[in-house]
Amino acid sequence: MSVDDRGFSAIELRGDTYTVEQSLVRNKYAASDENGDVVLRAKQKLFKLKEEFPFVDADGDEVFTVKAGGILDVAGNYAIFDAETDERVVVLDNDYSIFQDTWTIRDGETEAALAKITSRGAAVTLARNLLPFGELIPHKYEITDGQGGHVGRIDGQLSLRDKYDIVVDDAGDVPRDAVVAAAMVIDAIQGN
Repeated sequence: MSVDDRGFSAIELRGDTYTVEQSLVRNKYAASDENGDVVLRAKQKLFKLKEEFPFVDADGDEVFTVKAGGILDVAGNYAIFDAETDERVVVLDNDYSIFQDTWTIRDGETEAALAKITSRGAAVTLARNLLPFGELIPHKYEITDGQGGHVGRIDGQLSLRDKYDIVVDDAGDVPRDAVVAAAMVIDAIQGN
């Protein structure tokens, strides 16, 4: 798959702003576009040795699946497979640190870095990881492309269930659907 062909065959996200909300009970997510229309839903499969997140579109049709590279893979990699072609489109790598969360979105074939999602502020990251009820502190991430140029941001909102906005100012070669999926997976994996 070339850089120009990168993406998922069953969905194409074109908007610049998405809102993601987590269910109150479990790792179940819905992403809506700027008009409030649901574009993606995901639900972490329970009782799996390797974590797995199937994503469906607004009609309930599976569009891609995220699978962990290993068992209980908190600081590992997660591959995103296209539902129609079963090809590995992108890979999410976690560079685990209690000071800063850094996730790299890589091309599924070449493994070239397409984007990075990095938490903003060591103090906030430390508080979220170490304080009792730290997970209630809204998370904030900066999204950059493979060369470090600004792409967008993820801003959490203070609430009992996770709710955050994803803003893509300039996607360039960064696939929006991978960014939205990554935000949901990061939230579920890190227990936020």
